[in-house]
Amino acid sequence: MMADEFGVNRETIRQILVEDLDKRKVASPFVPHSLSDDQRHERVQYAKDIIKTARRNKNFLNLIVAEDETWCLRYDPTSKCQGAEWKSPTSPKGKKVRLQKSKVKTMLVCFYDSKGIIHHEFVPEGQTVTGSFYLSVLECPWKRICRVRPKYSAPGFFFTTMHRFTGQLLYKNF
Repeated sequence: MMADEFGVNRETIRQILVEDLDKRKVASPFVPHSLSDDQRHERVQYAKDIIKTARRNKNFLNLIVAEDETWCLRYDPTSKCQGAEWKSPTSPKGKKVRLQKSKVKTMLVCFYDSKGIIHHEFVPEGQTVTGSFYLSVLECPWKRICRVRPKYSAPGFFFTTMHRFTGQLLYKNF
């Protein structure tokens, strides 16, 4: 753009910017949302609490339940075994058409700890992931944690998560 504007070649523009003016081209990192000062302070406090707890209890990291969301393509392919058919030696060979990626995406929410997946669920089509929806999603893992990881349901155990879209800290005290 500068080369066209000033009528000089690109290499001359590059030399002036890099060698003479000591400029570098730097891409800013993308952040999904901007946090308020209160939200940043809350996250710092939360991180300090985790560090303090981890120093007191060496088994603490094995007690963490994490959550993540990811987008998945939604289609129902048949596996090679499911598509198998009984044929005689004289039957023509079958063909399996390569699947195309689905144009429909759905969000998968997964809760896991150091031992594996505790709970997962797909966000219903058309549902917007808001703080209130997210709180309703948390009810299932809380119940399942009590069932599959009973030691987590001891008094004083906190199930805590940071909502990715709102930056809101959500927790459940058992």
